[in-house]
This record gives sequence, structure tokens and C-alpha cells, in this order.
Amino acid sequence: MVNSTLVEKTRSAVGLTAGAVLDVLTPLILDLSRELSERERYRRLLSALRTLFPGDAAALLRLEGDTLVPLAIDGLSSDTLGRRFRIAEHPRFQQLLAQPGPTRFAADSDLPDPYDGLVQGMAAGHLEVHDCLGCPLFIRGEPWGLLTLDALDPARFDTIDMASLQAFLGLAAATVSVVERIDALARNGEEAQRRAEAYRLASSESRRELIGSSDAHRRMVKEIEVVAASDLTVLVTGETGVGKELVANAIHALSLRSNKPLISLNCAALPDTLVESELFGHVRGAFSGASSDRRGKFELADGGTIFLDEVGELPLAVQAKLLRVLQNGQLQRIGSDHEHRVDVRMIAATNRDLAEEVRAGRFRADLYHRLSVYPLRVPPLRERGRDVLLLAGFFLEDNRSRLGLLSLRLAADAQAALLHYAWPGNVRELEHLISRSALKALAANRERRRILTLTAADFALSDVKDSEANQAAIDDPQSNATDFRSLVTEFERNLVLEALVRNRQNWAAVARELGLDRANLNRLAKRLGLK
Repeated sequence: MVNSTLVEKTRSAVGLTAGAVLDVLTPLILDLSRELSERERYRRLLSALRTLFPGDAAALLRLEGDTLVPLAIDGLSSDTLGRRFRIAEHPRFQQLLAQPGPTRFAADSDLPDPYDGLVQGMAAGHLEVHDCLGCPLFIRGEPWGLLTLDALDPARFDTIDMASLQAFLGLAAATVSVVERIDALARNGEEAQRRAEAYRLASSESRRELIGSSDAHRRMVKEIEVVAASDLTVLVTGETGVGKELVANAIHALSLRSNKPLISLNCAALPDTLVESELFGHVRGAFSGASSDRRGKFELADGGTIFLDEVGELPLAVQAKLLRVLQNGQLQRIGSDHEHRVDVRMIAATNRDLAEEVRAGRFRADLYHRLSVYPLRVPPLRERGRDVLLLAGFFLEDNRSRLGLLSLRLAADAQAALLHYAWPGNVRELEHLISRSALKALAANRERRRILTLTAADFALSDVKDSEANQAAIDDPQSNATDFRSLVTEFERNLVLEALVRNRQNWAAVARELGLDRANLNRLAKRLGLK
């Protein structure tokens, strides 16, 4: 039965009849015993909140370490879900979390509002939130997150009774608790729950995580969860810039080895002569410059996981030694007769078609089969639909903080441009585009506005893409692979050429800017016909 005190308090606060309040609250309470997705539960919760306490926007945010992560929004721009709000950078969130009950900020408060520029339907030039309140949510006595309500009208919440809002919080906490319990059951016991917590903490600390809600993204995450609990070797495949390293990090964080090291090596970033030493180590005097014994990546990763990025770049001679380690866990440092045994889980990644490399004689067939015990494909950004807006939100918030802005937002035409672009450089291209466009827009911001809006013109995507070829890639990503490869090559060529211009044709400076080893940059430049 619906609590009569809650109904009466809420009715008096919002000016609705008791019957109308019951019409809003009863379905929400009945939902507690229904099988609903997390997304739908939270959507209904925010819808009820805005019906009972009318505002222009509402949000539910979960506390993860020092960061607030939006789980559901109503009335805010889509990219808000991709943002990660570091509490130390948002004094309003700090105050809300410090109070046990609801807090309303004065309309003339000089504290920056995290949602400035993000409320849907804002008129140009009137982007600030003027009435803001929020309440912390507690689950089993511990702070769980925040429920926020915002309005553009500074007097919108004048008639709200905070005690009524506090009463509604009880229902919100019950909804969150149901989701948490269902989630705990789905994790299959304490061990799986521990691994998931380790993953969340790792994501929060490193500021890097897998963001997305598309079907393609969800399928990939499911694959990660399936293979993580095993010790199988994983071959992560995907185009340049899709986030293969993030996938490897997620697999390790969810594995039984999560409390052991994850050691990474980019096989393309080292000259061929150093790869073997990096992987297996060397002893003093093994070669010129080897002044002391040195452990390789495999020994450093003993008990944990080793991630070999761009594994398709390994020389054939090193591939044979790598195969031996995978087969029996034994290795020898360069110049040593002594064998070392290691217990390491292997995750490898490549943007090459290794099966084709095997046919061409550039990759060992036996190593390929050893690596591809569990192949895991990372989908390109063009197959992930509206995930591009969530990722854009993440990068926008990151740049907002670095540039010292109150808000960094996307205009409607900018969102449309992002959704219709084919992204040959995938997530990495999106990240660089947001950073570059934000910096240029800030430099052109003569009025020094603290709320900066990026438009489609700021992105200038039409200057980068061949519209017909990209549209074909959007309509049918599996068709015309040759055209797509040419787009990727063109993107790489433009990236290097632009860096050359900025660095006055200094190849060493270009290598530093792009984060590439000089030898690897030389190989790339030759492949692109720039040398």
C-alpha cells in the first residue's frame, strides 16, 4: 500500500490532488516487484520526479570514487550520459554530497552549475541553470549518489517543500536498491562481485573506461565478461583507434588475475632489434649497451596478464620464441642459457587481418592459432550509432576541465554532424576532433564566454571525408572494404602531413607529437608514400 504520509506531503507540495499523486506514485511502487531493465527503472523514476516536482531537467548520478557518473537523465542533452564529473571540480556536487538531505542553491549563487548549457530547449544566450536542487542517496547507510533537479526559471522551486522531496528520496533509494540487488545476483557470487568492483575502481582511477549503450557495444561487453573469468588467450581485433587497449584492460580487471600486474607492450613502437629484449629480457654483456641483467615484459607480468598491442608487427624470429612461451611457459633471456618459467595470461591485439598475413608468409600459422583461441572483435565507431554522442560527452567534459570553462556543449547541428560522419579514425579520431575543435573555438571566443558551444562548422568534417564513400560505409559497413581502407590511409596521411606542417618538417618532433617511435614513424611514412 502506498504510504499515506508520502502522498499527503507530496500533494501539498506540488499542488496536485491526492488522486493525481497516487496516479504517479503507485506505478513506481509496483515497479519494485516487476522485471524491468535498469535503464527503464531509472527512466520511470526521473519521469515521476519531474511530474511531482516540475523542473526542466533531472538526473540520477552514481558515486564512483571521486567521480559522479550519470546513469539516467531527463531533459538534458544526450552527451551528458557520457560525461564523468570529478567532484573536486564541481563545488555544487561537493555541497550536495556533504549534506544529509535536499539542498537548494540560491538563484544568484556564484558556484558554477555542472549542467549549464546542457538543459534541452535552452534559448541561445540563456544557457545557465537558475534554480538548482539536489539530494544525496544512501543505500545501507552508505552514500550511493545524487538525484538532481534543475530549472531555467529562478523561482521554479519556490513552492517545493524539502520534506516532501526527502520523502520521495525513500522511494528513489528503494528503486536503486532493487537494481543493486538484481545486479548482485546476476554477478554470480562474491568472487564475480569482487572482480566487477576491481574493474570499476580501475576505470575510475585511470579515467579510461568503456562507454556506450548500443547493441554492438553491449555485445562486446558481454564477450568481455564471458572470456574474462577464464585463462584463455584472447586476440582483440579491430580498426585503428577503436579502443583495443581499453578492452584488454577490462578483460584483465574482470579476471582472476586482477590483483596481479597487467604489462603492456606496443610491438610496433620498437625497432626489431629491441623487441626480443623487451619481451624476454637480457643478461649483462648480451649485446652492446647491455650493462646489467634486465627482466623482460613476460617476467614482469608473471602471475598476471601481458598485453601485446600490434602483435602483427612482430618479426618472424621473435614470433617463434613467443610461441614457445605460450606453449610451455618457458623463456630465455638474451645471452643466457638459463630458462625461466612464467605463468602469464596473453591478450594480443591487431588491426591487421592475421589470417591474410599467414597466407602471405608474414605471420606464423601456429602462432596465429595459439593467439586466436578466443577472438574478440571491437566494433568500429560507425557501427555504434548514438554511442558517438556518449563518447563525445566524455571528451567534452574532459576538455571543459582542462580549458577552465563552466560548460562545453554541442549545438544540435554538431550532434547531427557527429552522428552522420563515418569515423575512419574511430574513437581516437573523435577524441582528437573534440580537443582540437574546443581549443580553436576557445581561441576564437572574443567575448570570453564561460559556456562554449561547438557547432558543426567548428568540426569542419566535410573537409575531411568523402561524403559518398562515408555514407556507403554507414549504410553497409561490410561492403566496399577497399574504399574504407583507402579512407583510413587518407586519414593517416592527413594526420602526419598536418603534424609536419605544425613542426616545420621536423620528423623527430612529429614522432614525439604523435607518440610514435621514430623507426615506426619512418615505416608509416614510407607506407603512406611520404618518404
